[in-house]
Amino acid sequence: MGRRILMFLLTNILVLTTIVIIWSIITSFFDIGGITNAQGEISYLTLGIFSLVVGFTGSFISLAMSRFMAKKMMGVQVLDPNDNLSTAERQLVERVHRLARAAGLMHMPEVGIYQSHEVNAFATGPTKKRSLVAVSSGLLQSMDEDAVEGVLAHEMAHVSNGDMVTMTLLQGVVNTFVVFLSRVAAIIVSRLVREEMAYVVRFAAIIIFQILFSILGSIVVMAFSRYREYHADRGGADLAGKDKMIHALESLKNQVAADNRHDDAAIQTLKINGKGGFASLFSSHPDLDERIARLRAK
Repeated sequence: MGRRILMFLLTNILVLTTIVIIWSIITSFFDIGGITNAQGEISYLTLGIFSLVVGFTGSFISLAMSRFMAKKMMGVQVLDPNDNLSTAERQLVERVHRLARAAGLMHMPEVGIYQSHEVNAFATGPTKKRSLVAVSSGLLQSMDEDAVEGVLAHEMAHVSNGDMVTMTLLQGVVNTFVVFLSRVAAIIVSRLVREEMAYVVRFAAIIIFQILFSILGSIVVMAFSRYREYHADRGGADLAGKDKMIHALESLKNQVAADNRHDDAAIQTLKINGKGGFASLFSSHPDLDERIARLRAK
């Protein structure tokens, strides 16, 4: 899930910033009434409505683009069951589709592989009907069949639970606060400079504060992501079996331990294993030991 959450957040920040820039240019060029009156007082109702519309628009655009962006950014090769696939590729597609049917999905997800030594997998897509499950070549090469089954079951649980849609709604709420607070802060800052510089300062401040508040907002999104990971672990255990799910997590733990001996701290925060301390606030996944312990107690 870490890959899809990272891509979703980056896409969301870019889309949100683009919308605000375009809107600012349009309102300035056509002299459309803004969120302040002639006396410079803030219309909080207008700002609230604007923030709500922009916030959720940016979030839903990010969701709509999620599958396309994942394919492009990760270089995912989608496996078409009607093509002349290798035995391993066909087995992967059949395994994902079998788990999808077990999860009660009526539409089979796209299945893909991307070339990377990392042991990773992710599921994404705007709806259950248009989902994508992708695995790294490193995962297929490093894990046995039971571990792969557990990982795929975990990702199918994300799709079945509709986690991307839920994440989008949460991101929409976070975006609304980001847009609202960034504009209020920018207006306050613009009042501290000369009047002829106010518009330029406000425009620049909106972008800066929006990025800063988006980063702070990602802490909330990541906390929710960690919560959903526990839920997907339980769902994966229901689909593939508790033993396979625990085995998959233990295999991931062994792989992460080996990788962390070579990667620097900045890269480690993006890995599938959660970290302690301040970095854990920006981790999309809980600690693997905690995930394993919770599954054993299930």
